[in-house]
Amino acid sequence: MKKFRKVLDGLTTSSPGGTIGSPSCGSAAGTPTSAPTPKEIDIQETLVSENFQLCKTVRHGFPYQPTSLAYDPVQKILAIGCRTGGIRILGGPGVDSYCQHESGAAVLQLQFLINEGALVTACADDTLHLWNLRQRRPAVLHSLKFNRERITFCHLPFQSKWLYVGTERGNTHIVNIESFVLSGYVIMWNKAIELSTKTHPGPVVHLSDSPKDEGKLLIGFESGTIVQWDLRGKKADFRIYYDEAIHSVGWHHEGKQFMCSHSDGSLSMWNLRNTTKPFQVTYPHGKIQKDGRKESCKPILKVEYKTTRNSEPFVIFSGGLSYDKAGRRPTLTIMHGKAITVLEMDYPIVEFMALCETPYNNEVQEPYAVVVLLEKDLIVVDLTQSNFPVFENPYPMDIHESPVTCTAYFADCPPDIIPILYSIGAKHKKTGYSQKEWPVAGGTWTLGSHTYPEIIVTGHADGSIKFWDASAITLQMLYKLKTSKAFEKPKPAEGRAAELVEEDPFAVQMVSWCPQSRIFCVVGISAHIILYRFSKYDANTQIVSLEVRLQCEAEDVISPSDNENNPCFSESGSHSPQTHQQHPASPGSGTPEGNKDSIPCIKVKDRMVRVPPGYQAELVIQLLSVDGEPPQQITSLDINSAYGLLAFGNCNGLAVVDYLQKTILLCMSTLDLYGAADPYQRLTRSPRRNRQSTSEVCMRGLSNFYSDSKKRIRTSYQSLTELSDNQQSIDMERSKSPTSESRENSFSRSRSSSVSSIDRDTKEAITTLQFGESYGRKGDALPTPCLWVGTSLGVVLLIPMSIPTDHEERMEETVTIGPSGTVLMLKGSVLHFSFLDCLGALIQSPHEVWRDPNASEDPDRVRKRKLVHFSASSSQDNCGEGHLAVVCSEKQAKVLLMPSQSCLFVHNITESSFVLQADVVSVSNSVCLACFCANGHVMTLSLPSLRPLMDVNYLPLTDMRIARTFCFTNGGQALYLSSPTEIQRITYSQEMCDNLQEMLGELFTPIETPEAQNRGFLKGFFGGNSHNFDREELFGEAAAGKGSRSLAQHIPGQAGMEGMKVAASGVVGDLARARIALDERGQRLGELEDRTALMMTSAETFSKHAHELMLKCKDKKWYQF
Repeated sequence: MKKFRKVLDGLTTSSPGGTIGSPSCGSAAGTPTSAPTPKEIDIQETLVSENFQLCKTVRHGFPYQPTSLAYDPVQKILAIGCRTGGIRILGGPGVDSYCQHESGAAVLQLQFLINEGALVTACADDTLHLWNLRQRRPAVLHSLKFNRERITFCHLPFQSKWLYVGTERGNTHIVNIESFVLSGYVIMWNKAIELSTKTHPGPVVHLSDSPKDEGKLLIGFESGTIVQWDLRGKKADFRIYYDEAIHSVGWHHEGKQFMCSHSDGSLSMWNLRNTTKPFQVTYPHGKIQKDGRKESCKPILKVEYKTTRNSEPFVIFSGGLSYDKAGRRPTLTIMHGKAITVLEMDYPIVEFMALCETPYNNEVQEPYAVVVLLEKDLIVVDLTQSNFPVFENPYPMDIHESPVTCTAYFADCPPDIIPILYSIGAKHKKTGYSQKEWPVAGGTWTLGSHTYPEIIVTGHADGSIKFWDASAITLQMLYKLKTSKAFEKPKPAEGRAAELVEEDPFAVQMVSWCPQSRIFCVVGISAHIILYRFSKYDANTQIVSLEVRLQCEAEDVISPSDNENNPCFSESGSHSPQTHQQHPASPGSGTPEGNKDSIPCIKVKDRMVRVPPGYQAELVIQLLSVDGEPPQQITSLDINSAYGLLAFGNCNGLAVVDYLQKTILLCMSTLDLYGAADPYQRLTRSPRRNRQSTSEVCMRGLSNFYSDSKKRIRTSYQSLTELSDNQQSIDMERSKSPTSESRENSFSRSRSSSVSSIDRDTKEAITTLQFGESYGRKGDALPTPCLWVGTSLGVVLLIPMSIPTDHEERMEETVTIGPSGTVLMLKGSVLHFSFLDCLGALIQSPHEVWRDPNASEDPDRVRKRKLVHFSASSSQDNCGEGHLAVVCSEKQAKVLLMPSQSCLFVHNITESSFVLQADVVSVSNSVCLACFCANGHVMTLSLPSLRPLMDVNYLPLTDMRIARTFCFTNGGQALYLSSPTEIQRITYSQEMCDNLQEMLGELFTPIETPEAQNRGFLKGFFGGNSHNFDREELFGEAAAGKGSRSLAQHIPGQAGMEGMKVAASGVVGDLARARIALDERGQRLGELEDRTALMMTSAETFSKHAHELMLKCKDKKWYQF
């Protein structure tokens, strides 16, 4: 017997009895155990810690809880601020950046430094931040924290470096954007209003400079007071006191009049020649009632007043509807001349903004679109067409169209799968969009060299499935599948039945997909499974229905002696084909009366149906209710296209279905799977003690399925119990698993001391299943098809199967399943199985090559299935027989040598927490075990030695949504649902982190600022002296002095490691930046030269006109003028 030779990189050998423990990662390295091996195994591990680094890559979906909106009309990029402190910056395809304020304070307002590659954010913690957008990952350059006053409104004039900041006290401060310090120039509220005014005007709700004269600042106070402040003279030009509260103000581009929106649903128009009263007041949605009074209306929260050259101006506003129309959807109103168009929205309007041709506020605005930010959507309305169509949104903003209930991530898909899914999905796209290009098209992005086909699958509460193309860090909708179409529409229930009916009976709980064979399986919350086949052709089909009863009596006293009287397995092939409304014999089916209410929760369509191209339902499996109790939810699923088998389990037992012959091969309780080898002594459970609670948990409504607080996670292992209201801790009641390796094979331990729900019910859930070529018994010489079964008590069972290889025999003969009695043990619920060959490479599951089931072929020709097998013994003749099995549970991982079933390595992953998700994935041309723990740690372990390679405390507060949706994939990538509306993708590969800068889009591109229109001599001479206004002369330190240090504190930007990496991202990046800087400098010098020449020409023209005027008026008397 030869010892296992450890040719392993950096392995530190510890004694088999003990491990080096730490709270987060358990033992420091995998513990080798001496085991007999048929042949010396020599595996050279290549992965080291330097191959791993964890970082976020990109975020997809709609920004969660949006609060603010900004647009750069020159760069054509859009920014959205969120209540959680996040900012999403969007441009053209691939230009999508997410950044987060460290404080997590809500973003109140956003202001672009137009065409400067910078963004100012004002947050709810009264802090201003300046973000640099000239790098692929934006970073904060400066921050300014206000201490004594609360920020309510900000305004940054175009091409100005002075930011006006209005506060809750009614004061207006001025901040230098370059240095991010306060100016000594302050407009105090008591100076802005008349001294005779006895009441405070309220917070500043509006600030804007006059289009006619930049030296005039219009200040709007909440109470209805409006002041135009002369910045040079430091006095008020005029004051308006209006009875209704003001929400917003919009200027006419000539600067002679402006419009206000008010809290009573009115719009008031003011002319600067006469500010004593408005020259026009309208209630756009307020009708005159019978008694002659106007009906009361809701506030108009925002109005924009935009002029056009060839038609009437646009007046666009949100709100203003009458109160009496209850239940009306939120609206955006567009008034263009006498035409009034009311656009109803699906969600409340957060903010809107008109997109105009010019960045100058004193030119004709020419609006061409309106961006409308809703609570759960982003739309852009085309103003150039009379019917105001919306643009087709290129961003994946509808991930949350129905709440996401599960996710799956597939990297390195077959290259033909994405085009075929897209071509099928494109036929069902909505129509009626604007024919013009999406206007938010700024930034640049190029398809990097590090791309490969990736697909993300999301399951939703309404039973829909969405396939997304996730290649090259973008996300694009490919295809949508509605699983509810396989069922009849549910009828409204009454009485107690209505209480047990799911709010969303078709909600998707988990999916299983084989991209090679294109077979797709969906598990629904109503304890149903749908099997789909893919076809490029439509067809008439009838869905086959199988009904299974997985129910066991819990009142029995279960002990090993009792098991000896029970058969280990039902006789192979004992179940006849189960079609619609046939009930197979099941364990513990109880009395014949139980069949009276054995009715599935939802009814399958029992007629021929026409199905379109794409995924077509072939088989539906439903668990039946017994004794009035709904079936337990399905906790695990696996499908193998080469075998033609589907296996699933729940907390009652396991079932195996032959989906080719549409028969049930195996249907038995978890307890019966053990036979005489039950590792536990089961105790009596009180009769019917938990019946009601189980029923409530299973059918309580889908809100429990995806909510964030005080909701149960509905997964196989039931590891998470409840989440506190503040999401600060997960209260874990875990089952006490075996803690000593020396007692691993002792199966007589009592479970009575455990407090977990699984133990109280003495139920053992099937938590994971995996088909594969393996050795069902220790003495097997050749691998055979096997089903690996993992349970919530840490038990691993192997079930060998005999599957006919000939095509005709496979379709006619029954697959036989024989007992093996093989039992292995781990701590905690079993989560994952994978198999490695003798060289350490991952063995893929065998699969069938896809063929179109509806393709027209020669009817005389027999269609044979083409199978692809990956067998360890056949692929490595020089390694001898056998393979390695990697088994991971909530607490530990083991590497087993098959067929001897000896444990080569064991590693205790965590002591203080438990693993939520585990997977064996490929990284840097090798494989590793990736784990995600409930305490937020992401870990990777080498294979087969189980050395810790990476352990990062990534998410300190793991909530239930993340726990349910986190999934790993190949290439060192993972994803999770970071909010109800967003998917966050991360990488734990150093190689991808290094290439990330190349893969991301550029937010800023050097663009020449549009020239201002020539206003003409007379208009410029008599229309105001805005061009002579020098803000530096007024607000600079020399004239105004320094701002109060106690009022605001300057905080230098902390770029951190990420910012340093961006700043030092290689010589190529530096050269590119230097080239861009030179280009910009050259452009500015050219602009300066042009402006100088223009000024000289203007001066000469002025001198000439003045001389002519002087000559003309020289000899005239005073009465001749």
